[in-house]
Amino acid sequence: MARDEHDTWAERGLCRKVDPDILFVEGAAQNHAKALCTGCPVRTECLAHALDNRIDHGVWGGTTERDRRALLRRRPTVTSWRNLLEAARAEYGRQSTPQDPDAGWTQAV
Repeated sequence: MARDEHDTWAERGLCRKVDPDILFVEGAAQNHAKALCTGCPVRTECLAHALDNRIDHGVWGGTTERDRRALLRRRPTVTSWRNLLEAARAEYGRQSTPQDPDAGWTQAV
C-alpha cells in the first residue's frame, strides 16, 4: 500500500479526534475503544490495513488484537483483506435495510 493511500483514509478516521492512547488499551477498556469505530467512514480501510500489515496492537477498524488474530486464523489464504472486506461490505449493503446499512457486515467475513 502506498503511503499516500494510507494518509488519505487515515486522515478521515473518527479516531483522529481522540487521544491515540485510547485505542491502545487492554481489557474492558477495549470495548470503549471499539465503540469509537462505530460509524467511522473508513472502518473497512482501517481494518484491512491492520490485517494486511499484521498489526498486533491496538483497536483498528473496530477490532481488537484477539478479533484480528481470529480472522487471520479463520482465513489463512487471504492475500488482500482490503479486497475481501470491501466486497463483503458491498454485498452486505445490498442485503441490509436502509436504516442500518453497515451493521454487522464484518460478521460476513
